[in-house]
Amino acid sequence: MNKQNKLKVKDFFKVLLLCILTASISILLFLYAMQAKKYTDLSNEIEELESKQEKLIEENKRLISDISILTSAERIEKIATEELGMHKAESEDIIRVEMTGEKKQ
Repeated sequence: MNKQNKLKVKDFFKVLLLCILTASISILLFLYAMQAKKYTDLSNEIEELESKQEKLIEENKRLISDISILTSAERIEKIATEELGMHKAESEDIIRVEMTGEKKQ
């Protein structure tokens, strides 16, 4: 090969390397932008889920409080006496039944 052909080949490889480097930078920037968008989307989703979790925790606390109010002995007794016409059993109203271990056939 003569000197001029060697320079052309050398220049060709320089241009090729420059093109590869330029394309690589562009591709890396594009990939970085995609990852940044994915990160932002996931961060937003996490914020929404944390907010939803807080609301559910508060609702759960409220429901537990409602359960304790609704199952209080005073409330149940009031409903039994006022709405259902029930009364506390007197000692003579109570019948005791003893069970023996024998089975009848």
